[in-house]
Amino acid sequence: MDWQQIIALVIVAGTAGIFLWSRLRPRKFSLEKDTHCGCGKASQEAPRSSIVFRARKGERPQITVKMN
Repeated sequence: MDWQQIIALVIVAGTAGIFLWSRLRPRKFSLEKDTHCGCGKASQEAPRSSIVFRARKGERPQITVKMN
Protein backbone atom coordinates (compact mmCIF):
# COMPACT_ATOMS: atom_id res chain seq x y z
CA MET A 1 0.00 0.00 0.00
CA ASP A 2 1.24 3.45 -0.80
CA TRP A 3 0.79 6.54 1.36
CA GLN A 4 -2.36 7.74 -0.46
CA GLN A 5 -4.25 4.54 0.35
CA ILE A 6 -3.17 4.76 3.99
CA ILE A 7 -4.40 8.36 4.24
CA ALA A 8 -7.73 7.40 2.61
CA LEU A 9 -8.20 4.50 5.06
CA VAL A 10 -7.40 6.79 8.02
CA ILE A 11 -10.03 9.29 6.82
CA VAL A 12 -12.64 6.54 6.39
CA ALA A 13 -11.84 5.02 9.79
CA GLY A 14 -12.00 8.46 11.45
CA THR A 15 -15.38 9.19 9.89
CA ALA A 16 -16.75 5.80 10.99
CA GLY A 17 -15.41 6.43 14.49
CA ILE A 18 -17.14 9.81 14.69
CA PHE A 19 -20.46 8.30 13.55
CA LEU A 20 -20.19 5.50 16.11
CA TRP A 21 -19.29 7.95 18.88
CA SER A 22 -22.30 10.16 18.11
CA ARG A 23 -24.55 7.08 18.07
CA LEU A 24 -23.31 5.60 21.36
CA ARG A 25 -22.79 8.69 23.55
CA PRO A 26 -25.53 9.55 26.06
CA ARG A 27 -27.93 12.30 25.02
CA LYS A 28 -28.89 15.29 27.12
CA PHE A 29 -32.35 15.09 28.66
CA SER A 30 -35.00 17.04 26.76
CA LEU A 31 -38.49 17.34 28.21
CA GLU A 32 -40.10 17.77 24.79
CA LYS A 33 -38.28 14.91 23.05
CA ASP A 34 -38.12 12.39 25.90
CA THR A 35 -41.64 12.77 27.30
CA HIS A 36 -43.48 13.88 24.14
CA CYS A 37 -45.24 16.44 26.30
CA GLY A 38 -44.63 19.48 24.13
CA CYS A 39 -45.57 21.77 26.97
CA GLY A 40 -42.05 22.79 27.96
CA LYS A 41 -41.75 25.88 25.79
CA ALA A 42 -45.32 26.36 24.63
CA SER A 43 -46.52 27.63 28.00
CA GLN A 44 -43.67 30.13 28.23
CA GLU A 45 -44.25 31.74 24.85
CA ALA A 46 -46.29 34.87 24.38
CA PRO A 47 -49.72 34.53 22.77
CA ARG A 48 -49.44 34.36 19.02
CA SER A 49 -51.13 36.68 16.61
CA SER A 50 -51.42 36.53 12.85
CA ILE A 51 -51.83 39.11 10.16
CA VAL A 52 -53.61 38.16 6.94
CA PHE A 53 -53.32 40.30 3.81
CA ARG A 54 -55.91 39.90 1.06
CA ALA A 55 -55.81 41.79 -2.19
CA ARG A 56 -57.60 41.00 -5.42
CA LYS A 57 -57.56 42.83 -8.66
CA GLY A 58 -60.29 45.46 -8.77
CA GLU A 59 -61.13 45.12 -5.06
CA ARG A 60 -60.06 47.00 -1.99
CA PRO A 61 -57.16 45.39 -0.06
CA GLN A 62 -58.05 43.89 3.35
CA ILE A 63 -55.83 43.43 6.38
CA THR A 64 -57.09 41.13 9.14
CA VAL A 65 -55.34 40.85 12.51
CA LYS A 66 -56.16 37.77 14.62
CA MET A 67 -55.18 37.69 18.29
CA ASN A 68 -55.14 34.22 19.84
